[in-house]
Amino acid sequence: MLTFAFVCFSLFVTGIHGFQVTVTSPVKVKENEGVDLQCSYTSDFGATPRVEWKFKDLKGSQTLVYFDGKPTGQYTGRVTMYDKGLRFNKVTRADTGDYDCEVSGSGGYGENTIKLTVLVPPAKPVSRIPSSVTTSSNVRLTCFDPVGSPPSTYKWYKDNTPLPEDPTKFPAFKNLTYKMNVFNGNLEFPSVSKMDTGSYFCEASNGEGVPQRGDEVKMEVLMSSCRGPCRSSIQGDLNVGGIVAGVIVALLAVGLLLFGLWYASKKGYLPKNRNRKLFIHSLRQMMWMRLMDSDRNHLLWCSLCSSE
Repeated sequence: MLTFAFVCFSLFVTGIHGFQVTVTSPVKVKENEGVDLQCSYTSDFGATPRVEWKFKDLKGSQTLVYFDGKPTGQYTGRVTMYDKGLRFNKVTRADTGDYDCEVSGSGGYGENTIKLTVLVPPAKPVSRIPSSVTTSSNVRLTCFDPVGSPPSTYKWYKDNTPLPEDPTKFPAFKNLTYKMNVFNGNLEFPSVSKMDTGSYFCEASNGEGVPQRGDEVKMEVLMSSCRGPCRSSIQGDLNVGGIVAGVIVALLAVGLLLFGLWYASKKGYLPKNRNRKLFIHSLRQMMWMRLMDSDRNHLLWCSLCSSE
């Protein structure tokens, strides 16, 4: 009696009790190969317990695999039930997921889950890389491998140089401001700049087979269209240039007139005495008026430009 009580107490303390279901998990197998999903259980379930298998895929959809002593639907001819296990003759990538082994009998019930991963090498990833963008815009480059199992992780290359996941940790890349997600394949530039111009491609890998690279595309970062302060600056430059050009033209005209007067006076072409003085005075007034007209025209043009 004391011995029985001691055994019961030991089982209670250690947590060991009947109706246990034991599995081997996780299980990994290459595509198109066979695999055994092992599920054992204690004798508490009796000599002929009821065993059922259920499958839940990566999207959460659940399907019966073995029910009422036989395979169901799509699993007929693909799986075989044997003592304490389920055997797949050949697996595909669609078989990746969770398999529940449920056992019931003698008033008891137990279950356990096996995680099966069908190994598939990555395929050439599909990438989206714009050929041209404008400075300061938000730009996202994407990369996706729809085939690899387990899901691929991603790397990005610029001009055949691998980009680190965190550029701030590397002196050669500390001035770059991109954000990389190695799990979903996104490479994002919150505010793209001229230094981000280059040829980009991505690479997908999952530890199976050879890593696969996407197409290389050159992304050129162009200056955005000039607006606001940029436009005012250009107008200011044009106004200053126009005024300078006008002054130079006026000075050249004055210089040519003075040279003409000097040459005419030396050759004796100018009138004598009083008439000569009147002629020179008239020429000086004409030159002064020409300079004043030139300045007024440039000031008027400048005011019109600044008012736009």
